[in-house]
Amino acid sequence: MELVDTLKRKALNGGEITRDEAIALSSAPLGKLAAAADEIRTKMCGNGFDICTIINGKCGKCSEDCKYCAQSAHYHTDCAESYPLLSTDEILNEAKYNAERGVLRYSIVTSGKRLSDAEVNHVCESIKAVREKVGIEVCVSFGLLEESAFRKIKEAGASRVHCNLETSERYFPQICTTHTYQDKIDTLKAAKRAGLSICSGGIIGLGETMADRIDMAIQARELGVKSIPVNLLNPIPGTPYENNPHITAEEAMRCVALFRFLIPDGSIRLAGGRGLLSDKGEGCFCSGANAAISGDMLTTSGITIETDMKILSNLGYEPRLCNG
Repeated sequence: MELVDTLKRKALNGGEITRDEAIALSSAPLGKLAAAADEIRTKMCGNGFDICTIINGKCGKCSEDCKYCAQSAHYHTDCAESYPLLSTDEILNEAKYNAERGVLRYSIVTSGKRLSDAEVNHVCESIKAVREKVGIEVCVSFGLLEESAFRKIKEAGASRVHCNLETSERYFPQICTTHTYQDKIDTLKAAKRAGLSICSGGIIGLGETMADRIDMAIQARELGVKSIPVNLLNPIPGTPYENNPHITAEEAMRCVALFRFLIPDGSIRLAGGRGLLSDKGEGCFCSGANAAISGDMLTTSGITIETDMKILSNLGYEPRLCNG
């Protein structure tokens, strides 16, 4: 039996794909790999598709030096916009807009290493308002907070915390020096202790190897992550990665297929950079991905909710909350 079929059967029977197996699988013929990943997705997750949107709740002047980011104060980019936390009305109005278009999960994302205690208290009022007046599920990405802050956020009504690992532990120091990989892990563990589900993935196209991508997914699996964003680097002029080549559709498909093998019941979520693909990610949605961020990204244009809903309908998916 060929490797792809052997590992597909292992994944479907509840076995964990090892690092060595995933590395071997990464060189399998793409068509066969993608088809097997889609079969795993169908049998483990059905036709549900978890679509979420994000709002840039606080923008710019970030103290961190992540080399891919337009909002870092360390680089000179065209992202001149900078503003403090949005008001509750602004966050609430955007939540209503998204819910009216069939979106079931809404993520508030803020720039900076972490929100202050005062900012956490402020945004908790916004979360309460969204939950009471709109009802949409709320996810937050507020940086490297501690468990006590996450408990307030959960009490306010949020259900999920997002904090990307970004890459492997080995490669992380190459992309950021102002915080550590362990800081990321500690944040995710704190959120989980507070009773929140956790969302964590990374970016492909930073100069990492396929083994780094696999290591990132395995780390996410070990942390109990079931929502795994896959961002495709959108090289931002003025950042150290401005000249990095774009990820091809084929490479994106190969990555999401591998992540499906590694986390068979997860929500493999196409995120930033999807608009760079000519098919808007349709190939990935047939290769194991079953979730996406829709609408505009933090500092780049995305794909409209209406366009995504048509794509999902054509592929036989139904918008549904998955994995908490």
